[in-house]
Amino acid sequence: MKGLMFNLGVVWVVPTVSLLGIAQDGGRPQPGCQRACCAELGPEDVQHPVSLGIVDEHGYGHLIEATRALGDQLRTWGHPPLRSVLLTHAHFGHVDGLGLFGRETLNASGLRLYVSPSMQSLIERTPQWALMLQQGVFSIQSISSGAAHALSDDVSIEPIAVPHRAELSDMHAFVVRGPNRSLLFLPDHDTWEETLAHHGVSTVRDWLAQLRVDVALVDGTFWSSDELSGRSQLEVPHPPVVETLERLGPRQQDDPEIFFIHLNHTNPLYDRASPQHQKLLKMGWKLGQQGMTFTL
Repeated sequence: MKGLMFNLGVVWVVPTVSLLGIAQDGGRPQPGCQRACCAELGPEDVQHPVSLGIVDEHGYGHLIEATRALGDQLRTWGHPPLRSVLLTHAHFGHVDGLGLFGRETLNASGLRLYVSPSMQSLIERTPQWALMLQQGVFSIQSISSGAAHALSDDVSIEPIAVPHRAELSDMHAFVVRGPNRSLLFLPDHDTWEETLAHHGVSTVRDWLAQLRVDVALVDGTFWSSDELSGRSQLEVPHPPVVETLERLGPRQQDDPEIFFIHLNHTNPLYDRASPQHQKLLKMGWKLGQQGMTFTL
């Protein structure tokens, strides 16, 4: 059977990572948006907030981010038996599905919840989340930047601190490492200047080489810095895709695959016929696809 290996009668699954959503926190269409970017969308155009599903060699699932689209995302993922949930940070689109694991819905028990100390503090101070700890829905596993945490014998995650609006908690990207390949999940950060300086490198390529990743899913929230009408994007800082492309240039032979994710509903990259999307492809980079799977 494809994707399976047999060892002394035990079935081992080739570890995988599935991209369960590519949209920014509000999803696509975004609630309340009546502009053409949302009003004219059909069911086939719906995009869920970003989330990753990891399946380890034993077939157990490990979910990065808990979004309000959890039900649809679990169905897309194939409902593997879940062992852990990991959170990058506290912004609402990444955590507003946490309550769905409670007694009223999934009635989960003993899930490992990987979070930073600042995120743990927020959870313990938020009554509905604290109650889930008391009820045994989650068991907190504290993470620290640069330290590897084993999800299974063959799969580990490495949190990577990155500067991002810290009103509620700090922010960690994740490197997912398998037996053959590694993948970076970087849905949010404020600016490349801050991120690169934080890690002591001068270029995006240097940082990705430092992380030793084969695939990078990176923040593509906005195409340009003037994308939001009637609102300053400084309120929600993200490096525009055009800047990331300027820093990278065309893909080179030894570059990892780079996919842009966490797209705002206004981002023209959603339109595959747009000049923006064509420019991305011409340079050798790609847009993440909801449901796509990578082997580790």
